[in-house]
Amino acid sequence: MPPLPLTRLFCSLAVALALALPAWAATQTQRPDREQPMLIEADALRHDDARQISVFTGNVVITQGSLQIRGAEVEISRNAQGQQRGIITGNPAFFRQQRSGLNEFIEGQALRIEHDGQADAVRLIGNAVLRRFLDARLNDETSGHLITYNNRDGMFTVEGGAASRTPANPLGRVRAMITPTPRAAAPTAPAPAPLPLRPSGELGGARP
Repeated sequence: MPPLPLTRLFCSLAVALALALPAWAATQTQRPDREQPMLIEADALRHDDARQISVFTGNVVITQGSLQIRGAEVEISRNAQGQQRGIITGNPAFFRQQRSGLNEFIEGQALRIEHDGQADAVRLIGNAVLRRFLDARLNDETSGHLITYNNRDGMFTVEGGAASRTPANPLGRVRAMITPTPRAAAPTAPAPAPLPLRPSGELGGARP
């Protein structure tokens, strides 16, 4: 079989690439956040290779899939099994993540956030607030001193106490705002069809 001309060869390669790219992109979006590459921006970095610890300081911004983290300082450590853990501090520190397979985002802030990449869980410590958004609409908001949240099953716990006391909340109690789920509107019954007009004689009246 004679070799393909270069123009035909390039066209064939371009078509194959165009068909492969959507499938590749779909596999990337379907991967869990913890399996996607992490991009980190900061003013400074200090890395300890022996201890496998990196400390980023100054307007730190981290993105990994749907996960977003912001803080004044972020310490990222990795153990021998490759499991990653991050400690974010700020005033406040912030994170946001989409729940897998759902059009639902979880957003949190606190003075300190501990993120466990392997467990896909976070701990928010100090003036902690956790919000849940459905279709970009705030649905729930919870506040306390300590909030633990697991992104895999959506479970979270909130603790109050003396450490969470503020002038607006002197007893340091846990607070929650929950939006009721709107009910679907009941179907409207169709209006009855108008009766056909008939000569008055059929209704008992005298004919002209």
